[in-house]
Amino acid sequence: MKALIQEFSDYLRIEKRNSPHTVSAYRRDLSRFSAELAGQKVDSVTTANIRDFLISLREQGLSPASVARSLSSIKSFFKYLCQDKQFQDNPAEILETPKRWRKLPDVLSSEDVDNLLKCPDLESVLGLRDKAMLEILYASGLRVSELINLQVSQLDMQVGYLRTLGKGSKERIVPIGAMAKRGVENYILNSRPALISSRKDGGKPEELFVTRRGRGMTRQGFWKLLKGYVTQANIRASVSPHTLRHAFATHLLERGADLRSVQQMLGHSDISTTQIYTHILRKRMLEIHQQFHPRS
Repeated sequence: MKALIQEFSDYLRIEKRNSPHTVSAYRRDLSRFSAELAGQKVDSVTTANIRDFLISLREQGLSPASVARSLSSIKSFFKYLCQDKQFQDNPAEILETPKRWRKLPDVLSSEDVDNLLKCPDLESVLGLRDKAMLEILYASGLRVSELINLQVSQLDMQVGYLRTLGKGSKERIVPIGAMAKRGVENYILNSRPALISSRKDGGKPEELFVTRRGRGMTRQGFWKLLKGYVTQANIRASVSPHTLRHAFATHLLERGADLRSVQQMLGHSDISTTQIYTHILRKRMLEIHQQFHPRS
């Protein structure tokens, strides 16, 4: 995507005669979006991917105006690609401005999550690691950046919770539950030492989750393995790195959790960001009523 962003910047500067300040703002917005996609190809970007990115901006505390500007940059970029690069579909075309926009990406059902969590091969060291990562994400609602930066010292396995530094270096404590605890314990005992031993410099990483070379995981690495397991589980919903975070919040609210507690566990500074999840609950209730009520 980097090359396409450069071509778009040249187009804005030369053909549209935009100011250097304007071109720089477009590049900044699009570079941030590209980083969020973690190597995903431009022609595979979906509306849900873009919406997911906008949600993450709100979670970071950006104002509606800043989010609207980012959306405008993305819309202009994909419009350019459709006109000048003969792209068939514009995934940004139907998105509304953040003041009206409230819809979440597809949220996995409990059955989908169960199928996803069954995919890793528990007979392999990488499978044990992946199982622990997926279990932690679904049990805690961590952002992917928080997951890959999670350190062993931030876990309290005896009590069953973790400490994480979220946006703005704000610390929060999140319970992880029995299933995730079991997965992490299995990984620490039977997988992590073997992965670390493959490290040539003999270093001891602080990160909990490491690669086959014994170094800290990256967003790109996690996104790649997640996509593989989604395909393996035959999940048809649109999936992003935040998929299990969305499922965490939605499934808690579906089962009666109060909004304030979910806000605290997600690390949202503004409860209005958390309230976005209540919209999908209303939509689901309507769908269930229409499907099963005899007079619908």
